[in-house]
Amino acid sequence: MSDALAKAEAAASEAAVNSAAVQVALAAVELAKVASAQPHRPACQHQAPPAPEFNAKKWLVIGGVACVCSLALALASIAIAIGACCATACLLVLRSMWRSVRSSN
Repeated sequence: MSDALAKAEAAASEAAVNSAAVQVALAAVELAKVASAQPHRPACQHQAPPAPEFNAKKWLVIGGVACVCSLALALASIAIAIGACCATACLLVLRSMWRSVRSSN
């Protein structure tokens, strides 16, 4: 009877090992299915456009326009400053004249 029991135990342990191996194999098959189900990105098929050539004329025009605009802004600022100084001098003279007129009466 012990011989039959030993054979049964050996068969049970072999079945357990086989079932574990089968489970690992099934897991590998499932993983392969999932990996193949994901869409693969195709390789880039188009060519990159060539880099544009350097256009010196464009940059010279931009630089010239920037210089002209900055000079115009500087001249406008100077004109405003001169006008403010003249207005201040005019108001000081008028105030002085007003005080002298008031004090003479």
